[in-house]
Amino acid sequence: MKSTRHATYNLNYHIVWLPKYHQSVLVNEVASRVRSILHEIADNKGVEILNLTLQPDHVHLFISSPPKNEPALLANWFKGISSRKYNHRYADHEGEKIGWVRGYYAGTAGDVSSETIENYIQQHKEGNS
Repeated sequence: MKSTRHATYNLNYHIVWLPKYHQSVLVNEVASRVRSILHEIADNKGVEILNLTLQPDHVHLFISSPPKNEPALLANWFKGISSRKYNHRYADHEGEKIGWVRGYYAGTAGDVSSETIENYIQQHKEGNS
């Protein structure tokens, strides 16, 4: 259990999102840089990363967050801030920029099956972003 001044909580979220255009860009140095930026965001926002897995074509983020941070806010923080920071620090021209699809998957940790995640990824690969 964790606590803030006004709440005791155990809220863990699983958030998954994909790069724009379903490109497999999250490899090697790009993956390392994105991973570092996601940890930086978590530290700055007071969120704990329980597990972070970057696949070439999607991000799995398991986090623990105080109740004041709704899942939509968390997804927006991690997606929006990470692309801005990455593009500002590492993208010298348009072709090096990272962007994310509009949507994301959010679920409570322990409440998600690999089939659910695979269905989400497949839907986006078929153009339902």
